[in-house]
Amino acid sequence: MDKEKVYHDLMQQMRALFDQEFDLVANMSNMVSLIFEKVPGLNGTTFYRWKNDELILGPFQGRVACMHIPLQKGVCGKVAFTKKTEIVPDVHQFPGHIACDQRSKSEIVVPVFEPDSNRFFGVLDLDSPLVNHFDAIDARHLEQLAPLVFGIQKGDEH
Repeated sequence: MDKEKVYHDLMQQMRALFDQEFDLVANMSNMVSLIFEKVPGLNGTTFYRWKNDELILGPFQGRVACMHIPLQKGVCGKVAFTKKTEIVPDVHQFPGHIACDQRSKSEIVVPVFEPDSNRFFGVLDLDSPLVNHFDAIDARHLEQLAPLVFGIQKGDEH
């Protein structure tokens, strides 16, 4: 699998899909669906929104997901606290891991910020049934893809 090509193609598809589309629920739904469909080896792709000092389940693909995640709990809660991408090669070695899907073995969680204000919006969470599935290539591309959920205005197409 050529990850660079997968993410390049995803970026092109998302740029076309989100051009002048600013409905967050629609964009989050299509983003997690595209990622789940196009990135091999996933068993879950989820948006969590930051609201009332916790992460609240947003659109997702995969099995039933956790609905509320407190700050600093699990991988998503840690990312909500640090505001930094977290790659977990083996979730069973991560202290306090929240097992929403028992099949998950590795995870990457990317913080999502609103482009205009840089305000923390939530996290994009990808799970895999494969140990050590995610790396710096995934992190770099997911950090670039995530802000597209807010839509693309004319002049922002680069």
